[in-house]
Amino acid sequence: MSEAVLPTLERTATIPALHRWLSVDVLRGLTIGFMIMVNNNGGGNDAYWAMKHTDWNGFTPTDLVFPTFLFLIGISTVFSTAARLAKGATRSSLLAHTFRRAVILFLLGLLVNSFPFFRLHTLRIYGVLPRIAACYFLIALLYLATPSWKTIAAVAAACLLGYWILMRFVPVPGYGVPTHGVPLLDRDGNLTAWLDRQIFPASHLYERTRDPEGLLSTLPALATALFGMLTGIWLRTTRSIAQKAKGIAFAGLLSLASAGLWNLTFPINKKLWTSSYVLYAAGWSLLLLALSIWLVDILGAPKSGARSDAAARRTFMPLLVFGTNAIAAYVFSELLPGALDLYRPIPKLLLTRRLYLDLLHLIPYAPLASMIYSILFVTVCWLAIYQLYRRRIFLKI
Repeated sequence: MSEAVLPTLERTATIPALHRWLSVDVLRGLTIGFMIMVNNNGGGNDAYWAMKHTDWNGFTPTDLVFPTFLFLIGISTVFSTAARLAKGATRSSLLAHTFRRAVILFLLGLLVNSFPFFRLHTLRIYGVLPRIAACYFLIALLYLATPSWKTIAAVAAACLLGYWILMRFVPVPGYGVPTHGVPLLDRDGNLTAWLDRQIFPASHLYERTRDPEGLLSTLPALATALFGMLTGIWLRTTRSIAQKAKGIAFAGLLSLASAGLWNLTFPINKKLWTSSYVLYAAGWSLLLLALSIWLVDILGAPKSGARSDAAARRTFMPLLVFGTNAIAAYVFSELLPGALDLYRPIPKLLLTRRLYLDLLHLIPYAPLASMIYSILFVTVCWLAIYQLYRRRIFLKI
């Protein structure tokens, strides 16, 4: 079930058997649901503070969504790879499987970025799914090469330290050395933004002069996924569920404390995916996972057996709808606005904008109207993905 993060259509005779770590699917469902809400708030800047990304340095709950999803992909990669190896799959076959997954994810990202008009001169190559594809491919290769947690931890640390060195000490052409010729993490005068401008013209970058999913910032994003992989390795140890939850919670608190210290010299910044941001987001992801394990795997399913499994699945079904079809839910939510906006009852006014303005007319307080629009939008997406869930159709590769 934790393998259902990545797609190809498959229909099973029954809903996938309850995994010992149902909590991972539940947390993934919560993450995807919130991701859909914040990406579709109707009002843009009208939304509540918590429903918007930080403008630059800093952190909001919305800034936790993407790294938590990458973190969960790291966990799922451990589960799925270990399960396939246990069933006798060869490393060469898994390598081919990994490459196919990454390519499909990347192509889905291009579809999402270009739908519905597919204009090549403005096609954004970077994006959420392309970054997921790159991180997934690299961490899966590493795990196939060596499942040693020490090696994985060392690579994660190297990614964070290496990125800090690059962003802090390498001169930015045309600007100077950070903290000397140019402020540290200047919006356009940072190495990440400069490199993206050398690779793509402005029309291909999300923010014209920079891209929040740019090439260089994929390095620390890789560390986010590797932290998930370390967590997956920890979950496969022989310790009790309670011990594992406590260990994850402790790691979360340690990560938050480390992020707070590093933030003093290397600010938390989601758009640049700074090393302190990686640690801060990982801390909250770990704490949320520990809470999910406690609620789902300890309190929600205290006994083994089919009846207990079925009861737990019914209890958490609303989140499992998204959690077991995460990529399907995300892609649907990204394509739906474009499809709706093909119909314009009023020239030059997008249908999604018109729907929000109509709601704002009924509820004249913009933040509340934006929140309700988000809830209605995620409900529509949930109802669509629920049709797959109830028919036991899950997207896999």
